[in-house]
Formats: sequence, structure tokens, C-alpha cells
Amino acid sequence: MSLNPADIAYAAAGLRPVVRRTPIGRSQRLSDAAGVPVLLKREDIQLCRSYKVRGAYHLISGLDADQRAAGVVCASAGNHAQGVAFACRRLGIRGTIYLPTNTPLQKRRRIAQIGGDAVTLRFVGRTYDGASAAALADAEQTGATYVHPFDDERTIAGQGTVGLEILEQAEEIDTLIVPVGGGGLLAGIATWVKAQRPDVRLVGVEPAGAASLRAALDTGHPVPLDDVDTFVDGAAVGQVGAAPFGVLREHVDEVISVPEGAVCTEMLELYQTEGIIAEPAGALASTALRGFLERPPAGPVVCVVSGGNNDVSRYADILERSLLHEGLRHYFLVTFPQEPGALRGFLTGVLAEGEDIVLFEYVKKSNRETGPALVGIELDDAAKLGGLLERVAESPLQIERVPPGSPLFSFLL
Repeated sequence: MSLNPADIAYAAAGLRPVVRRTPIGRSQRLSDAAGVPVLLKREDIQLCRSYKVRGAYHLISGLDADQRAAGVVCASAGNHAQGVAFACRRLGIRGTIYLPTNTPLQKRRRIAQIGGDAVTLRFVGRTYDGASAAALADAEQTGATYVHPFDDERTIAGQGTVGLEILEQAEEIDTLIVPVGGGGLLAGIATWVKAQRPDVRLVGVEPAGAASLRAALDTGHPVPLDDVDTFVDGAAVGQVGAAPFGVLREHVDEVISVPEGAVCTEMLELYQTEGIIAEPAGALASTALRGFLERPPAGPVVCVVSGGNNDVSRYADILERSLLHEGLRHYFLVTFPQEPGALRGFLTGVLAEGEDIVLFEYVKKSNRETGPALVGIELDDAAKLGGLLERVAESPLQIERVPPGSPLFSFLL
């Protein structure tokens, strides 16, 4: 890839009148936990509530007259689409946007509102990669310019302006932590930061269910994942970009993957403590500070909060995943004998103080005598699980624990 720091400086000059210079501020909670100052780069309050508008606008604004007349096409899990929609409407360019069918409703509505009559939305497949294939076919057929969310030097240059701002805003940085999906944001930041401050430790964080950069590093080149967990939708990419990979392989010091449950816990902490509404991908960077780094930071840390487009209807799912990850919620199949006092015996003989039933549903609705009940129990301390399991084993009732990863969890999450 021929991208260099001058390209990012050029992008920054063009974007300065358009996008926000997002603030960077200290998180006392994370600073106390890490033992060093932790700053949050707030791209969740960028235009369209994501850094993606930087790369999309930089690419589209650089098209010539003929390319503008032919229009643009893109694929996105939501945030890149909003950036493209914004650029199309502002620049008067026609755009067609392909999204996975599982894109949250909140993002769908926002894209339509931002783009107005300038854009058309189409829904294809369940992952970014399926939508991307449809968008590429559209571009080939119509002659429209394909605006790639991460695998294009122009997009990467726009995303790299986040790194330019960070170095201007933070005087001292030991570790810079950046979320990874397709790799464009991290590649852009790495291009700028490693040229200006090669001493900064650069860490990429990706969801465990879509660790495409880790797979590429282990193999030596980008490879498709066999399966992608789409929960962290803003980073659920099945294959890291070829253009970003060349930069990341050379300049990134550490790449880690974090479980989706830990991301959910951090999303809740960001909301409850800092008042930040982060989407799952937006919480990836600060999740790394929950004990996932290979070594603790020796000095100030900057975490990029990459986006804040989270549908409020998802918070029940987020809370459930967090409680499961933290070991505070557990599920059991309990067969109660059809006799008086059976439930009371479970409450007094199995449950103890600080252990509450949060779900009680008979598996068979029509004939409760032949089916167990699904019972969800929430603990006020994860350390109490051992005692609960001992009482379960000693109970005369037939009780079977539903282990994490069981197919039954598909009905709970």
C-alpha cells in the first residue's frame, strides 16, 4: 500500500471544515482500574455518531465529475452507510447502500434520515461480506464507484485523521488502543502515529466471534473466517482488508480478541459511569483494559470509542450477556413433583440469601406434569456459585444445570 502520512494530512485538511474534531477526555473509572491515566477519544459523538464519516466523505469528495455523475455504491453494517449517506446528500451525489438484513432498526432509520432522497437502501444477507458482494456486483453493472469501508487507501486516509487528532490532543501516550473490524481505522491511525511517535504501543482489539485480523496474522495473509458472530455488528467482518493488513502486520504491536460478554459489561459501565452510549464496537478498545492486555500499560492510555449507534432495544440482550459473562446469572432445568410445597422446597432448600429467581418458565406449556421448568437464578456475587451447585446436588429434586454454550441459550439470548 502506498498510503503515507502526507495522505492523512491532506485528508485532514479537506475534512476540517466538515467533520467534528472530537474531544478526548479522562475516564476516572478506567484510570483507577488501570493505575495510569486513561483517555477516551470520543468518536461516538462524531457526525453520524461514528468515525466512519471521515473515510467515506474523503473518498467521495475526491471523485471527478464523471464519477460523481455515475454515483456511488457501498456495503455496510450501518456506520459506514451513514457516512456515505451524509456525503451523498451534502455533495449532491446519488448513492445505493447495501446492508445486512440484521442491521439494527435504529441504524436503518438513521441512514434513511441522513441520506434523504440522495440514497437508496437495499438489504442482502446476514453479514457485511454478503452485502459487499451484492454492492460490488452493482458497481460492476452500473459503473458506480464502490466506496469501500476499509479496503481502500482513500478511506483509510480519512480514518487516519483520528490518529492525527489524538497526537495533537494528548501530550503523553504510552498505549493507544483501537477497535478492529476490517482494519481501516487501525491502519490509518498506525500510518500516522508510527511515523510521528514510533514509541507509542499500538494495540488492536477485535471481538472473539470475528477475529479476522488474528486469523490473518496467524496465516500470513487475510483469510475468510468459517463463522462470524454478528453481535458486535460494527466489527463483524469475515476477512480483514488486504490494504490495511500490510500496514497492521508491520506497525501494530499487539492484537487481542475479547469475548462479547466482556464487551457488554463495558458498554454498561460506559453508560452508567461515564454517560457514554457506545455501540458494541465502540466499547471494544476500553474492554481491553478489563485484564485482556498482554502486559499492563506503563503510562497514559488512549482508547478510541469508535461509535455510538446502539439501538436501545438491545440493552436487555446486552445486560443478559454481561451477567452470563460475569458469572452472575445461571440457568437450570428443574423437574418439580406434582405435589403441594414442591416449589417452596426449592426456594428454601436450594436458594440462599443473595440468590434470586429472575426467570421461571415451564418448558412444556400444555402439559406441565411431563416437563421441567426453566429457572434463571441471579447471584449478587459470582463466588456464591459453588455453594449453589452444592445445594443443587444435594436436593431431592431433579435439577440439571444448563451450561453456557448450550443450544438452549439460543432461546435466551
